[in-house]
Amino acid sequence: MRVAVRVAGRAAAACVLAGGLLAACGQGGGGSLLDKSTLVVGVRPDLPGLGLRRADGGFEGFDIDVARYMADRLGKKVRFVKVLSAERIPALTSGRADMVLATLSVTPERKTQVAFAGPYSMSFQDVLVRSDERGVRGVRDLKGRRFCGVEGSDPVKRLLAINGMTARIVKAGDYDECMAMIKQRRVDAITTNDVILAGLIRREGGGFRLVDARISEQNTGIGLRRGDLDGCEALNRAITRMYQDGTAARLMNKWFGGTGLNLSTIEIPQFEGCD
Repeated sequence: MRVAVRVAGRAAAACVLAGGLLAACGQGGGGSLLDKSTLVVGVRPDLPGLGLRRADGGFEGFDIDVARYMADRLGKKVRFVKVLSAERIPALTSGRADMVLATLSVTPERKTQVAFAGPYSMSFQDVLVRSDERGVRGVRDLKGRRFCGVEGSDPVKRLLAINGMTARIVKAGDYDECMAMIKQRRVDAITTNDVILAGLIRREGGGFRLVDARISEQNTGIGLRRGDLDGCEALNRAITRMYQDGTAARLMNKWFGGTGLNLSTIEIPQFEGCD
């Protein structure tokens, strides 16, 4: 496997070359996550492979392991709290969580409410189909067919924005409901981020595959409260280290290997920059 490391943003690069000194990387005031001994991290409880709450109450998944790595690099303990999709931003703005690692894509709208470190992973919107759909090689082979989409999710909008693409959208409350529908042949496909779909495939143990549609690129960042420049830059250095020491590649293979997700090149996404 080839693992490429690409650090973007002069501020982030300067911090790495300077050996990780905090003084040059931010001037955040009080309330930084660096002032805490234990970091409260909001994570998803409902996404296999990314963030899933086990029967014993603990959490597991790629985002959980990344959060633990971040806390360890910062010399902090970590405590997890569950956040569903609509709860991610409020968890930060209310102070319920210090950080959120919960498939939180970086968007201009969200950047007006919270800050982002990273992104720490890059994914693409993809399509999941049953393995017996032999004639489906690309997303346009599913033109006019039934797609399951979680209510209020952006992937459905991006799917329908493809030139010439038509689809019948069947709404669901979550991805477990989508999986039930595709097993019952009530829908023909599911669309969302490829890592979410890969986690579902791994849980099922077979019978489904990815189309590798690469509809749009999604950068997933660590959400934190605005104004914490020191905390943001410290997390950026930890993310850089995670790719340099091979941890990022190891975790991607741990949680998504064997699902059909392309893991041949794993590189750090271009940093947004802390502001």
